[in-house]
Amino acid sequence: MLIKMGEDLFRVLDLQHVTPGNLRGFVRVKLRNIRTGTLLDQKLRSEDEVERATLDEKSMQYLYHDGSAYHFMDTDTYEQIALTEEVLGDAMSYMVAESVIEMEFYGSEPVGIELPQTVDLKVVETTPAIKGATASAQLKPATLETGLVVQVPPFINEGDRVRVNTETGEYQSRA
Repeated sequence: MLIKMGEDLFRVLDLQHVTPGNLRGFVRVKLRNIRTGTLLDQKLRSEDEVERATLDEKSMQYLYHDGSAYHFMDTDTYEQIALTEEVLGDAMSYMVAESVIEMEFYGSEPVGIELPQTVDLKVVETTPAIKGATASAQLKPATLETGLVVQVPPFINEGDRVRVNTETGEYQSRA
């Protein structure tokens, strides 16, 4: 969620409702300033007012990464936008070139992307399965095409496509 406090936009990273004994309850939030990238811990009481930022979404295609920024193209107008790693966070671990996502805008300013629930990525490196090792809870690390490392079952080999949950970063199934 994005909120507006004063003239600044903040993304809510963590939220905790606290009711200490016989005192009034409050909400402890951890916020990240969208424009500067700084973290802020804040206590909000019931009297405090914050405004929820209204976001617009556009379909954008991920083009490439040039070291300092990730470049996206509007699929309707072909206008290109570059976003830094601070704005995107670890979301780019789930993106491959030419994939289409929804980008969030506050006015005309891009503030982040909305990933799908799951993505299918190709395994580029993993250890081979060991014959006779049939323990059901056994997992092995696998490096995917974006550089993301996830724990997968032993039957997954290099070249396989796997489905990964973008919220938890965990393996879901073979794709």
